[in-house]
Amino acid sequence: YHPHMADRAQNINPAMLRWARETAGLPLEEAARRLGISASSNRLENLESGEGRPTRNQLLKMASVYRRPLTVFYRANPPEEAPRGEDFRTLDVDVPREEAARLDALLRDIRTRQEIARSLVEDDEDTNPLEFIGTLSIETDIQIAAAKIRDLLGTQTSGNLRWNERNSDELFSSLRASIERLGVFVILAADLGNHTSTISETVFRGFAIADEIAPFIVINHQDARAARSFTLIHEFTHLLIGSTGVSSAPSTLSPTTNARRLERFCNDVAGEFLLPSSMMPDIPNGLTGEPLRNRIAGIADMWRVSEPMVAYRLWRTKKISETSYRDLAAMYQARWREHRRRQKEASKEEGKRGPSTNVIRRHRLGEALLSLVSNGLRSNEITHTTAARILGVKPTSVEPLVRKKALSEAGY
Repeated sequence: YHPHMADRAQNINPAMLRWARETAGLPLEEAARRLGISASSNRLENLESGEGRPTRNQLLKMASVYRRPLTVFYRANPPEEAPRGEDFRTLDVDVPREEAARLDALLRDIRTRQEIARSLVEDDEDTNPLEFIGTLSIETDIQIAAAKIRDLLGTQTSGNLRWNERNSDELFSSLRASIERLGVFVILAADLGNHTSTISETVFRGFAIADEIAPFIVINHQDARAARSFTLIHEFTHLLIGSTGVSSAPSTLSPTTNARRLERFCNDVAGEFLLPSSMMPDIPNGLTGEPLRNRIAGIADMWRVSEPMVAYRLWRTKKISETSYRDLAAMYQARWREHRRRQKEASKEEGKRGPSTNVIRRHRLGEALLSLVSNGLRSNEITHTTAARILGVKPTSVEPLVRKKALSEAGY
């Protein structure tokens, strides 16, 4: 820490300290804790109001915690944010400002990681634009669109076998591997590297970057595991249309805007792909309550998908009413929240068990992104610092992650 650094710290804009914190989705108390500043001292609040100046080390820590370059604190005004795509979400509840800011920070972070990955892929002289990006139209027939995805992924449906996979986890893993083989990076993400920054699946379920060189699909791992295949194919459909943006759960609201029409199309294509109309079971007219729920559970188990997805398909194929679907969707959501609450309580009582942190990280990052980084490191095309930026981890965590290790160990 040199004297000229201290002099330069006097030139920071206090307003930018607050802007960076708020756009990172962090309240004062949480930000102070992560920065190692006593919350009771009001030190951070004073720095943001211009009463005093942060040290160089504090600025470096802020840049890391807020996920902003150090130079941003010296600006007179916030930088113009790069476009991150369209917001396709239809939300039933208002999103708290802090969680909305966390989502914005996550999408910004994913965009940056995708751009670095793209430059690495582009450096390969054998790289060609992916021809399937942007080849679908929202006017395409739903069954034709689903058939195109089956052709691309080499997926077939026949007889009672349906899938070779034994459960929804295996189905997701199989579909993910097939999509990654096409040149798409599929990652699971729901926070900014800390469990206190978690973003609920009610705020976003998926995010797609329709790039012809390095397309990305992000799935919120806070959602039920059985729902991931639907989100995956939904976001893959976005890539085929060539649309970049963030998505939420299916909605019954009339698709009166282009964004809603596009979301309805992607939902219907994903549903047709996972549970084809030609194989939809008959549902007796007026079936409700427990008999209907049991029937849906049986279909979901047979097709390795989630019960909410089956209910959505039944509604969209006019086998149940919109009212029945809305009631079912609310019931499934409440059940999932209760299940997750019990899981958290059980984990606290039993202590930390299950796969190691690196095994979970590898599963969430995906084989495609890990292979890209591993190859870049071995060929000296990137440094461990750049590798860490692409993976969203600390440089010291890179080597354990890129070592060959079967993703199946994650047990997900």
